[in-house]
Amino acid sequence: MAEFMTETDERSPGVPLAGTPGEPREGAGDDAGGPLDGQEAAVQLERTRALVDPVLRAAVESLPGGMRRVGLHHFGWAGADGTPAAGNAGKAIRPALVLGAAAALGGPAARAAAVRAAAAVELVHNFTLLHDDVMDRDTTRRHRPTAWTVFGDADAILAGDALQALALRLLAEDPHPASVPAAARLTACVIELCEGQHTDTGLERRAPEAVTLDEVLVMAEAKTGALLGCACAIGALYAGAGDEEVSALDGFGRQAGLAFQLIDDVIGIWGDPRHTGKPAGADLAARKKSLPVVAALTSGTPAAAELAALYGKPYPAEGAEAGEIARTALAVERAGGRDWAQAEAADRMARAMQELARAVPDPEPAGGLLALAEFVTRRTS
Repeated sequence: MAEFMTETDERSPGVPLAGTPGEPREGAGDDAGGPLDGQEAAVQLERTRALVDPVLRAAVESLPGGMRRVGLHHFGWAGADGTPAAGNAGKAIRPALVLGAAAALGGPAARAAAVRAAAAVELVHNFTLLHDDVMDRDTTRRHRPTAWTVFGDADAILAGDALQALALRLLAEDPHPASVPAAARLTACVIELCEGQHTDTGLERRAPEAVTLDEVLVMAEAKTGALLGCACAIGALYAGAGDEEVSALDGFGRQAGLAFQLIDDVIGIWGDPRHTGKPAGADLAARKKSLPVVAALTSGTPAAAELAALYGKPYPAEGAEAGEIARTALAVERAGGRDWAQAEAADRMARAMQELARAVPDPEPAGGLLALAEFVTRRTS
């Protein structure tokens, strides 16, 4: 469970349309204006971590011993043996969206009031990661072993459940008047996330040629777009925004989330493991029906037939993985999956910009959200 340009015109946002994921488009250099260098987003993410991490850590440390140990390992604050560590707790994109939306509509005071809510959203995100790693059998995340590989499936699943409960407790104990509607939104979002994951696992059981692109787009919105939309909507609630503004920011986050997932899927196939922290082509080896793969499978090209044949085979034998993964990645690219995903990400970001302009028509207060969107659609890991 998968993540904006400074002007709301018809130019494509800062999504790479060809070449290496995260590679600047022609003409989109340092003189293009806006947060293309990522510095503004980096400042926001650093500020978010400084505000949210103490709340997150206090919540995780309040868990009983066994769950606390798993949670601290997952966030990178402790090693597998429980000794303190200074690992990577994640990029904090979702809590940054909460705080960015609150600031865009309500200024610094609203942002300060929304810190607990931002931590709650990040806890829900990490609940999904713990469960996803078990279901997908991913062995590394953030450059370290996943929780299930260290503590076993049961403890990883239970720790994920505990993080979700902590998220709701943070909101239940928050005296801010927006905490009640925020909790309702977050719980509805969790249900949508679970439905998206249920759909995803169902699609994995179907033959490659039996999955449509529309089905995978709907699934991706539920798995990734829903939580980014929820994050933005919760920030708007803490700013005292009306229903129309909250809905528009939810739409912004959902469309940006689809762009995020599209780029994430591209990185999952062609990303550098030194940056991603995951084995190269892990999704292809697992026969995941990601968006570029399904776009390629449904392209009607000779490469699509080749890809379907490769996807119809069992997982390659030990020692043959690298060669077969390389052949599969090339088939996806030759069938147009990579180009489609990057172009679709640009289109989704154009839609996101339209939604953001409905809620925050003044570009200046919207700048923080735009910088974050630019960052997540130009990243390489």
